[in-house]
Amino acid sequence: MTLKVVEWSTGTVGRHAIAGIDAHPELELVGVWVSDPAKVGRDAGRLAGLDRDLGVIATDDREALIELRPDAIVHTAMTDDRVAEAIADLTAFVAAGINVVSSGPVILQYPYGVLPDEMVEPIRDAAVAGGASLHVNGIDPGFANDVLPLSLTSLSQEIDEVRCLEIADYSTYYQPVVMGEIFGFGKPMDHQPMLLMPGVLSLAWGSVVRQIGAGLGLTFDEPLVERHERVAADRDYETVSVPIPEGAMAALHFEVVGQVDGVDRVVLEHYTRTHPEQCPDWPRPNEGDGCYRVVVTGEPTMTVEMSHHGRDGDHNVSGMIVTAMRLVNSVPAVVAADPGLVTALDMPLVTGRGLVGGA
Repeated sequence: MTLKVVEWSTGTVGRHAIAGIDAHPELELVGVWVSDPAKVGRDAGRLAGLDRDLGVIATDDREALIELRPDAIVHTAMTDDRVAEAIADLTAFVAAGINVVSSGPVILQYPYGVLPDEMVEPIRDAAVAGGASLHVNGIDPGFANDVLPLSLTSLSQEIDEVRCLEIADYSTYYQPVVMGEIFGFGKPMDHQPMLLMPGVLSLAWGSVVRQIGAGLGLTFDEPLVERHERVAADRDYETVSVPIPEGAMAALHFEVVGQVDGVDRVVLEHYTRTHPEQCPDWPRPNEGDGCYRVVVTGEPTMTVEMSHHGRDGDHNVSGMIVTAMRLVNSVPAVVAADPGLVTALDMPLVTGRGLVGGA
């Protein structure tokens, strides 16, 4: 059975989601929502950067798209700076009986213990009442620090610590709001960016730590531990999102840690550069300029590194692709799931079924 899908946004992730939906043999693109008036009336194929029309015209009429009664919405709109509004959107979709896979807000990847029950229950109740499911995922938070590490732990005899790392150069990552306002790159070193306000790291990536903990049967000390270090630019740098003058914030290392009896047990860790030459003492990918690495320390100690790059060689572009495709390829499983909030712990094995060339 072909599932009818609406794509919600056509930005850095959404454009790849459109291409992915079009390529997926079990999915049919029936609608596209855009926020930019200049995109209204344009064909989805052109907005996705394809060299052909798909016969689906973009609109900013949300009610018209809901009235299509699609089987699912692939929601890739920016949520980092509009969390409450995004949650309201997702709640309305599932209440209308439409299944949703979304790249954010990432806090909903595994909200238990991160959000208070009075915030989680309305979303879950709306989904159950509507007979729909909501699954928030991607690559990070997402596959690189839920399915990948939890699968690796299935090979363990004893586990001392699970550590999930992103090691990346963000110089070609185009998200000006995220880079400048949320991370604080290019800002003075005495400026406190949103991400480093107390408790924000645990909101943004605490769901990762808590979901791994739930998968391993752990009860963490409260609150989660946050650690970070910032590095100033030793010269002027240019990125596709923001300029970084000498002396401004240019690199960031942070950890979100789940401890048991004061001992680190699950760690989410990022090493983020804005130029590959920065911080030579920090870990580097074994290949390319960006990777996800999982280290399970114990008996045995195991390390898995996942690097990626697009056909143009850029890892930030492929980062958008893998985020989009984790959502798109999850649509059939989410549609088949019981109504409610669906986390990685609830999902069956998701594969790229039907995507092999010539299949």
